[in-house]
Amino acid sequence: MAKSAPAAKPAKAAKPAKKAGPAILGKATNAGKSYSRGALVGHLVATLEKAGQAVSKKAVASLLEEYGRVALEYARTKNGAIIVGLGKLKVRETKKRPAREGINPKTGEKIQIAAKPAGKKLVFRFAKDAKTSI
Repeated sequence: MAKSAPAAKPAKAAKPAKKAGPAILGKATNAGKSYSRGALVGHLVATLEKAGQAVSKKAVASLLEEYGRVALEYARTKNGAIIVGLGKLKVRETKKRPAREGINPKTGEKIQIAAKPAGKKLVFRFAKDAKTSI
């Protein structure tokens, strides 16, 4: 008597391909790295050229520089700076904190925590649309 061949194992399903970065950024050449200023300038120049508007990289770079300067200037005002599509940039005043006694959670011994002066903090609050699009 001849032995029958063992039953074939079912084929494994192919794993879905990993998503690349957002379509806006093009190819994910810098996977895991931040989007640099130069890459942003290059992307904006390419986008404007596709729209039929020839703009130099130098002009776009100076526009971004000025936009950043103006946003920080408006952030210092009472209402803050609104960055369209992203959110609001604002300077928040921090309170003065007196010196106090605390407890080291690891050892349980009492420690002295230094006083902190009043200061300013740059705060960014995302817009609802930006939060939901992520």
